[in-house]
Amino acid sequence: MKRLKTIGSALVAGTLALALAACGGSGDNAAGSTSSASTGSDGTTYKIGVLQLTEHGALDQANEGFVAALDDAGLSTDIDQQNAQNDQSACQTIAAKLVNDGDDLIYAIGTPAAQAVAGATSDIPIVGSAITDYAESGLVASNEEPGGNVTGSSDLTPVADQIELLQQLIPDAKTVGILYCSAESNSEVQVKMAEEALDAAGIAHERYSISSSNEIQQMVESMVGKVDAIYAPTDNTIAAGMATVSMVANDNGLPVIVGCDTMVEDGGLASYSINYYDLGYKAGEMAVEILTEGADPAEMPITYLSSDECSLIVNQNTADALGIDISGLEGAEIV
Repeated sequence: MKRLKTIGSALVAGTLALALAACGGSGDNAAGSTSSASTGSDGTTYKIGVLQLTEHGALDQANEGFVAALDDAGLSTDIDQQNAQNDQSACQTIAAKLVNDGDDLIYAIGTPAAQAVAGATSDIPIVGSAITDYAESGLVASNEEPGGNVTGSSDLTPVADQIELLQQLIPDAKTVGILYCSAESNSEVQVKMAEEALDAAGIAHERYSISSSNEIQQMVESMVGKVDAIYAPTDNTIAAGMATVSMVANDNGLPVIVGCDTMVEDGGLASYSINYYDLGYKAGEMAVEILTEGADPAEMPITYLSSDECSLIVNQNTADALGIDISGLEGAEIV
């Protein structure tokens, strides 16, 4: 996918400056699981547990990328796929199961999933993904030197660039509503970054937080007439309920700039997004190092996708419904 030329490299700069570390086709329910096996060439079969927080496109892609990296490395694996369906208690139950199974490594997709697994074991290596800030979430001592059994890849997105995109597409916006789930610690990190970018642009803003997916429709409806646009970061709860967000927002003429590409595909207007498959693949490469090379998670810094790995994606149907001209977005991927 091509990159938007007018948006800069704030992702890398922000990552380095702030040391920041929140959006795998498993399709399993919290009570069930699936197992898959692949055959490698060294005779060793690695037992890997996967705990995915919930089902939505970005996390599914992170899962798929991880498995692909293991396959590409030629590893023989026995993978137990588990999905908590965004249920915190299920995360705890599944984490305990994976630890009791004696897995060689556990892959945790989403912050609550990683927190549950990290709370269940300090011995089994844990690789995470779709987590914005590992240190802020209490998963590591620092993003540069994790210091324990947890490492992984961060889905920190170029929030400032996304706000710049909002300005470009909705130049008359005077007030922006920031929609997120208060139960997700990494959303708070992105909300603060969005607020800083909006303050710098002289645009008023207001937080609209939910505690569960059941509140999404009512919350978006409450924004009508109060804001000119909505910004939704890579929040797992919002991403999973993006079809509801876009239905209400688009029906009421409210453009929604979102944190990742799958949220655009589900009706959001546009995003300057990382690729979650690539993010999962990067986590898979880290897992390969741990399993086959004896790498220590404590000494493996949290990894990030660079700004040139981000892409501009726009929903043509949403733009048409809102009467927004996207012709000036050079190099955008249209969905």
